[in-house]
Amino acid sequence: MAPAGRGVVVALSLLYLCRAIFSTEYFSTLTFFNSELHKHGCSSPLEWEEYASDCESSILQLEDPDCEDGNNPACESVFSLNAEKILSQAKLFIEQKRFPFAVDSQDTNEELAIGYVLIGNGLYDEAIKHFSVLLQGDPELVSAIYGRGIAYGKKSLQDIKNAELALYELSRVTALEPNSPEVYEQRAEILSPLGRISEALSDLSKAIQLHPSARLYRHRGTLLFISEDYVAAMEDFQQSLELKKNQPIAMLYKGLTFFHRGMLKEAIDTFKEALKLKSDFIDAYKSLGQAYRELGEFELAMESFQKALMLNQNHIQSLQLRGMMLYHHGSLQEAIGNFKRCLQLEPYNEVCQYMKGLSHVAMGQFYEGIKAQTKVMLNDPLLGQKASSEYLKVKYLREYSRYLHSHLDIAVSEYNVDQDLPGNFKNHWAKNLPFLIEDYEEQPGLQPHIKDVLPQNFESYNTEIQKLICTADHLGALMQYNTSGFLPNRRIHRAMGMATIEVMQAMQKTWSNSKVRVNGKTRQMQWRDMFDIAVKWRRIADPDQPVLWLDQMPARSLSRGFNNHINLIRAYNPRGLVEVRQALENVNKVEDLLPIMKQFNSKTRDGFTVNSKVPSLKDPGKEYDGFTITITGDRVGNMLFSVETQTTEERTQQYQLEIESLYKDLTAKGKALMLSTELGDADAVCNLILSLVYYFCNLMPLSRGSSVVAYSVVMGALMASGKEVVGRIPPGKLVDFEAMTTPSPDRFSKTAKSWMNLKSLPGWYQSLPSVAETFPTTRTMVEVLNTDASSHCPKKS
Repeated sequence: MAPAGRGVVVALSLLYLCRAIFSTEYFSTLTFFNSELHKHGCSSPLEWEEYASDCESSILQLEDPDCEDGNNPACESVFSLNAEKILSQAKLFIEQKRFPFAVDSQDTNEELAIGYVLIGNGLYDEAIKHFSVLLQGDPELVSAIYGRGIAYGKKSLQDIKNAELALYELSRVTALEPNSPEVYEQRAEILSPLGRISEALSDLSKAIQLHPSARLYRHRGTLLFISEDYVAAMEDFQQSLELKKNQPIAMLYKGLTFFHRGMLKEAIDTFKEALKLKSDFIDAYKSLGQAYRELGEFELAMESFQKALMLNQNHIQSLQLRGMMLYHHGSLQEAIGNFKRCLQLEPYNEVCQYMKGLSHVAMGQFYEGIKAQTKVMLNDPLLGQKASSEYLKVKYLREYSRYLHSHLDIAVSEYNVDQDLPGNFKNHWAKNLPFLIEDYEEQPGLQPHIKDVLPQNFESYNTEIQKLICTADHLGALMQYNTSGFLPNRRIHRAMGMATIEVMQAMQKTWSNSKVRVNGKTRQMQWRDMFDIAVKWRRIADPDQPVLWLDQMPARSLSRGFNNHINLIRAYNPRGLVEVRQALENVNKVEDLLPIMKQFNSKTRDGFTVNSKVPSLKDPGKEYDGFTITITGDRVGNMLFSVETQTTEERTQQYQLEIESLYKDLTAKGKALMLSTELGDADAVCNLILSLVYYFCNLMPLSRGSSVVAYSVVMGALMASGKEVVGRIPPGKLVDFEAMTTPSPDRFSKTAKSWMNLKSLPGWYQSLPSVAETFPTTRTMVEVLNTDASSHCPKKS
């Protein structure tokens, strides 16, 4: 669906997948690729032949032809090597001309080769001693210096001092032999785990300058990828593939550079090319699935994850990613199955443990949910280790889960989440801050007399409620965004469809002078009550996201904004805003926006900001601060495109007065409409509804979900006025962004009506059961969201 809120950020640098692939901040490019090659089957000479391009490495590979058969007695432990065998391997090494910096003396070459045999067999200390003896006789024997540097480098993972010694030795070699590319590559191998990325890149560039090769381009591309310079990384992977085509891993990472730049279709095409090179490439299927998921193509994503798991049913990343996709598709029971399997294989996987707990809570299975949450809480990060996002979120989820459980059987109309939860808790939760809240009093633990939510069959509801459920599913599907990044979520569809019908019923009661039950009081419905109907359904559909009113936060948090030190294009006319809107419609990638904006303002360099203004209907000629759209570029060409709104008390009051004025007019015209059949009255009501939502979207009053809450209110209020929305939101359109980038409420109304395709509301809607009375508690709401109606409701186009 369409999550939105304070400081909405649309970032095309998609970092989640990168985190899943890389487990440390810095690591060696060559070590990384060697481990990847081993994972993908480059372990025998026959397979090296098949994937020669990928299995090639600058690291010494000392194979013994006698050891190709694993049952051969000659394949003994490296620690039982005798002098005869070492000498035999050394002579073979010389004969195959795989000897670095050979000299004229055959005897010296044999001694040097023995040192390299020791390295190849993992005997690094013995190799260092051997080369040191040789260097006593000839301090400038280049091959011995190089060999000792390699041996120290191999030992650098155990002790950083060895890395420094390795760098010293390799630097001596570059001084003596400045035109040897393998030395620069080897030094880059040592520099990258130390975090000295720019030096490593410089060495790889020097090696490429001396002797370009597929391997060198691939290694530099990997390091650029880790550095998030995806454009340059893609170019290097492409160069590598042009030199040697049969490189499935290089093709995979070329695809990942597209993925991280938001170029999903190009990424998909490249992952498919990788699969042509290696049909059983699990990581390519996994990445293909994730790209389809980002496009919102659920079926294709499922097919790709399934193929990865057919190749390896224990592939943890595929289980984890498929489970997360199923959760966000609203298929919670299936998601739990994936997370359980993930945890069987890797009991301490925080992502699977957190998502399992979340899925259980969303389904009303609080005991299992909180048990899983507690396991995540026990995984305290080590001193100096960065806490995972799951660890940061889990304490908020546990407290909210306890709150939901204690209110499971209380009528939703009798309490108010925004008033009940402590202000600092809400503030920290909405901002995803560490759970460091002074004097916080925990929610009560699970109470045994309150039972978990039990499964509910569709057939257990009467025919009227079954029709209500199917109608909700249909209405919710009309709110689905048809653009990249928005996966269809059946659970959200049903929740917001229920919200739409409940808004319709509540508005009709209000226009008939009936009162509603809100926060334990019976009174006339206000504008916030109308939106709160949608808010409660959005909250219960996904407890992971804090859907909270920002004006109910602590006062000090309302005054905090974001300072961006970049050049400004101010759009008070709003000329700059029009330019941005046109630019957005004319490009496919955010990174193409900067050159366009430079045409409008010569000061635009690494970024620009546009501040919008929103005209008042209540006070013509007056304008309110709208939102801030920011596009920035970093030194390597990655782009960040963000939309931010300031949630100050003054700004909030201005918008709320505008909304209250419109709601007052809407109520008066709605009451008149109930007594009239004039077409003009219905059109006036329609325009008031869309104008009211225009200001709601520009205010962005919720921490999450403002967009879908707004659209469900639009649809429900229009239905109350006798109009049914039958059209779908066009591809590439976002309701909240349309409101925010349109200069007036009238323009927004025209735009929205152009796709809504409004028709007269069929009479049978009036006979639907009351949503508020049918599902009065959190328990009954969760029950209906859990109910599978896929084989019962008629499919609508």
